[in-house]
Amino acid sequence: MTPQQALALYRSVGAAVLANDWPDLTQRQLAILLEVYLSPPPHTVRGLAEKLDISKPAVSRALDRLGQLEFAKRKTDAADRRSVLVQRTVKGSVFLREFGDLASNLARQL
Repeated sequence: MTPQQALALYRSVGAAVLANDWPDLTQRQLAILLEVYLSPPPHTVRGLAEKLDISKPAVSRALDRLGQLEFAKRKTDAADRRSVLVQRTVKGSVFLREFGDLASNLARQL
């Protein structure tokens, strides 16, 4: 895929997400969601901040929105009560499966 094709795909996916009236996620929210779903657990706020090179408050704000959408949830780690685990949800899994299908279908059209 050329850089031009990659940009066209990115544009097409963005337009399709808007046209389908799906949730409007920021790049940060989407990056966190993809990290949680595509990397093996456990995930912590601290670990996500380190992995994505962003601040813990930025991760927390993004998780607030993902929690409202029921795409991810936070839970206190029973082994270390200072640590917050970030967990997947069924609704988040469904969203990302549909998002992946959409991107895959649009990529085939290029």
